[in-house]
Amino acid sequence: MATLRLIIILTLSFTATVISVTGHNITEILNEFPSYTLFNNYLTQTKLNDEINRRETLTVLVFNDTIVSEYLSGLDISVVKNALSVHVLLDYFDLPKLQTIGGGSVMTTTLFQTTGEAENGAGFVNITDLVAGKVGFGSGGSGSKLNALFSRSVKQIPYNISVIEITSPIIAPGVLNRSQPLDVNISSLLEKSGCKTFAKLISDTGVLQIYETTEPRGLTVFAPSDAAFNAASLPDFKNLSNNDLISLLLYHALPVYVPKGSLLTVKNPIGTLATNQVQKFDLTVRTNGDSVTLDSGVEMVCH
Repeated sequence: MATLRLIIILTLSFTATVISVTGHNITEILNEFPSYTLFNNYLTQTKLNDEINRRETLTVLVFNDTIVSEYLSGLDISVVKNALSVHVLLDYFDLPKLQTIGGGSVMTTTLFQTTGEAENGAGFVNITDLVAGKVGFGSGGSGSKLNALFSRSVKQIPYNISVIEITSPIIAPGVLNRSQPLDVNISSLLEKSGCKTFAKLISDTGVLQIYETTEPRGLTVFAPSDAAFNAASLPDFKNLSNNDLISLLLYHALPVYVPKGSLLTVKNPIGTLATNQVQKFDLTVRTNGDSVTLDSGVEMVCH
């Protein structure tokens, strides 16, 4: 009998993400405002939060959850990503700067423009000073209306990031009609990342199918490398029953997308795919600077 305190090191991320220190975290900023919870969740699901956090000098235009639900409910997540990308301006705007427009208009670039998918001005936003001190926002696409108005300033970190509430979403031509489902080959990603043993285990046990079913809604895998499986101190997993092995493999994944930057600020504990109504197979995040370690907090016995 061997006793193992299970500690899993993050070795795989499905999307290459550049983590840099920019002085802001959009998830933390919006967490302070309950009326933007759904908007904030969508930023995480679409991974736009990572893109926002690694950029400097930008403005995020937000709207409350009632409007978010009406605007984005039922849409494919790729469409949601494009729609929200239109609301990330690659320039810093706060109320004083908006007031300097002085009866004129400015056209500013959005994050959607950087995708290469924007057509006919859909990657730009028109900001116009209207009568009675109102400021309007609309798509830069031909024939688009100024359908959103400045509502209030939410948060500013000059001149890095500004968060502004608008009264309604900006409707960019054609964006809501796009559909770009992701084609993710989990096994291939694992193998290319040096996790062939883990890839074979999830394939042989059928856990791969569970991963694939979960992935469209968001998936994070903590995949041990081949070297980890060859460690001399590791118990023989062949002694586990099939059910126990499946539970162990499910324990190595979260049913949400959580990049390393978010792990540094996540609230403990976090549920895994192995967590159910009977047993809470959770993980605890331990950080040391930029280093992240995941600990089960329990002892696992392998016979």
